[in-house]
Amino acid sequence: MKTAIVFDCEFLCVQGSQSRFWCGAHDPDPVIAQIGAVKLGLDGDFPLVETFKTYLRPVDRFGSPYAIDPFFTKLTGITEEAVRAEGVPLQAALTEVDRFSNGARFWSWGKDELNMVAISCYVAGIEPSIPAQRFDNAVKLVLAAGMPVEDIGKTPSNKLADYYGVDHPPLQGHDALDDALSVAYALQHLLRMGMLHPDVFDRT
Repeated sequence: MKTAIVFDCEFLCVQGSQSRFWCGAHDPDPVIAQIGAVKLGLDGDFPLVETFKTYLRPVDRFGSPYAIDPFFTKLTGITEEAVRAEGVPLQAALTEVDRFSNGARFWSWGKDELNMVAISCYVAGIEPSIPAQRFDNAVKLVLAAGMPVEDIGKTPSNKLADYYGVDHPPLQGHDALDDALSVAYALQHLLRMGMLHPDVFDRT
């Protein structure tokens, strides 16, 4: 079955770091602490075939572990304990998610790969293992399906399924897998309704 991978990342932040573009004196580098991904079938009934989720152990530019800020925990639900107990090194996480993809293209609501690969690999001092051409922006897909530009700008990934009125299990915003599921549910709906053609995943 031909598939596409819908993914999302949660990357480190503290109170106000987003408004400062992570340039404050004590802001962490926006390296990732969690990856979530959904394998979306592009034929038949467009099933959600499989899911993937992993925690990472984020490190700073000197290889020291980052502490998980309470603000980040409140936002994402990711705790210091979960990172210590279940987190894997960046290279291992990228290898795992690449294996999960089985060569399919990755799609995120925006450009999460800039944090997942470009920034995180740069900070960790490792060579990116997934090339840039494997990634694309899911905004292109909903645009092709007719979503107004003004609605795209005010709809975060965790609200996309709700925007289309898709019935789905409860999802936690700012959880990487749940945010990826929200986007995947929306894309699945658009495919099933004929508002989005599978070929668009190749043409964008």
